[in-house]
Amino acid sequence: MTARKPRLPGSLGLLKGNILVFTLTDLLGNFARMMVFPYSSLYILSLGGSPAKIGIVNFVALSTGLLVLPLAGFITDRVDRVHVLVFSGFLTSLFLLPTLLAPTWQVVAAASFMFGLVVFQFPAYASLVADSLAPRDRGRGLGLMNTISSSLAIVAPYVGGLVIERYSANLGMRLLYGAMMVIYLTSTLVQLRFLREDSPGGHGKLSLGALTQALAQAYARIPALARGMSTPLRALAGVVLLSFLANGAASAFWVVYVTEQIGLSPAQWGIILLIQSLVGTLAFIPAGWVADHWGRTRTLLAALTISLVAVPLFIVVKSFVAVLLIRMVLSVAFGLALPSCMALMADLTPRRQRGEIMAAIGQGGIMIAPPSGGAGGPALGYLFIPPVMLATLAGGWLYELNPTYPWIFSTVVTLLSIVLIVIYLRDPEDAEV
Repeated sequence: MTARKPRLPGSLGLLKGNILVFTLTDLLGNFARMMVFPYSSLYILSLGGSPAKIGIVNFVALSTGLLVLPLAGFITDRVDRVHVLVFSGFLTSLFLLPTLLAPTWQVVAAASFMFGLVVFQFPAYASLVADSLAPRDRGRGLGLMNTISSSLAIVAPYVGGLVIERYSANLGMRLLYGAMMVIYLTSTLVQLRFLREDSPGGHGKLSLGALTQALAQAYARIPALARGMSTPLRALAGVVLLSFLANGAASAFWVVYVTEQIGLSPAQWGIILLIQSLVGTLAFIPAGWVADHWGRTRTLLAALTISLVAVPLFIVVKSFVAVLLIRMVLSVAFGLALPSCMALMADLTPRRQRGEIMAAIGQGGIMIAPPSGGAGGPALGYLFIPPVMLATLAGGWLYELNPTYPWIFSTVVTLLSIVLIVIYLRDPEDAEV
């Protein structure tokens, strides 16, 4: 008689197979990103850059996706997605080297362009996660993944702030980038060993000719792809795009504003991000349940409404405590929005086209003042790259015109997102498997 394997209670039973591997490797990756990215703007300034140059670096980092992401969708639907993720992990580690050795901000910009090549991993990651969770479990599963994978990252911004305050933005950031490279290599080796491809179509070979043809076809198919999307899916795509525009204009300048205009130190900003991360992690726990039971659309609308109120308050406050409270409120909004939006994207996207559609419009990982900062990410589809690139450039110019302008822009864009949701977006009666 064979003994039964013990079953984990409740939502913990979802932590198995690929979901468990992603949870653990995201735990490491989130720690590295939260330790480094919130302070990357200070690194550019220390190398002779300016707010406008910060916008240029982010612009360059996004530009590679115009070429790579259309191919990513093609690759994801045809080859082993695990191999895609592992290859991208090794490339990411390699491209971090010139960043940590950079003598000028121009070298950081060039390294950012190379770093942008690894965006081909995002559709593979998103589709593999979606395929590993049943529709009824996606909200809880994504919420649980985000809760655990964000837990270690809670202390990362404080660690990063202390390192920068101890060693300066220049040397401190080099040390942090070195640690990030080691962590990325470790995560990649774990994925190589334990991830499993479960798609019967994910075992093919690609030629250069096929990739070239796929690139041309990807852009040629844009009109048909857009026409084939349901109205709620197009509305959700618009909401995701607007969230990236808002984030792209302001994200790189939060740390610049609090240090230059409010007078906080990098360590104080690290404390704020630490507490924000803790609040966000706690918010992820009920967020998946709320998305599954109250409705994805309602949850997303509530999150954006919170953001609409909190963001403009940032530019009128002048104290550590006030900034902390605003970032805590935004963290709750982000915690509610992320699992609901990602689950809604999976619900609305036909499984047979998931790789192609998610490469084009993203996986639904909406951005609301994320602690890690950044203008791109897994949710950024190639159709959205050009406007987001312009938003990052505009953010630098707006900041130099008036330091408050990036957040005014973000507020207006968030209001447009809410209008889109109210008019067009609804939860589907029959979610895609």
